[in-house]
Amino acid sequence: MITNANLLIVGNLEVFVVNKNIKNLHLSLLPPNGSIRVSVPNGTTENIIRSFVAFRSTWIKKQQQKYNDQSRQTRREYVSGETHYFLGKPYQLEVIGNDKGNGLSIRGKKTFLLKTKTDITIEQKERIFNDWYRKELRHVLDKLIKKWQPEIKVRPTHWRIQRMKTRWGTCNRESGRVIINLELIKKPYHCIEYVVVYEWLHLTESKHDEKFIPFLDKHLPKWKQAKEELNRFILTHQEWN
Repeated sequence: MITNANLLIVGNLEVFVVNKNIKNLHLSLLPPNGSIRVSVPNGTTENIIRSFVAFRSTWIKKQQQKYNDQSRQTRREYVSGETHYFLGKPYQLEVIGNDKGNGLSIRGKKTFLLKTKTDITIEQKERIFNDWYRKELRHVLDKLIKKWQPEIKVRPTHWRIQRMKTRWGTCNRESGRVIINLELIKKPYHCIEYVVVYEWLHLTESKHDEKFIPFLDKHLPKWKQAKEELNRFILTHQEWN
């Protein structure tokens, strides 16, 4: 869901328009489905926005097709034999009945071991996975923040982990808050690092200006590959209210 945005239909394209205190129009396609978001300077007329989107419509449709062509998992039922991802690698799930309680762990290099009571529901199994994923992602983020804090020289007032439909991460410069998508823990480590650096940089740089890209080029020279790999990686089946 994209909040604080107005929906504009341009041809057969749905465009979410976000008014900001910026100088230029900026186009973004957001995962998982390539939703179109255009950030525009306050006071921009509808005709200017329509022209901006129409001029780029061919490129937009090509990029959206790439999203549609991505591999997607079927709905997870948390039964033995399923594949689940952790830090970019596939693990086969093995479920074992356990009267003492529920728990999730990795066994060896290729297996997720889920111990559960026999009467547990799919939703409860999913919650066990997400709680485990959240704990692991927090460990990764703590490590990355410690690494990059001296370089970026900015500290958020608060950061948290949350499931999000369209963003890998987001920040609010005014409040100093950063949110990281829980789904990132399923992606490769260098992809998580790219998102952390990107969002922390946005706490100091509101737009991709002459300071933003050079910093990435210097300190994270493979950031473009990480960005492309992140958006190309297999998508998780999710049902959102």
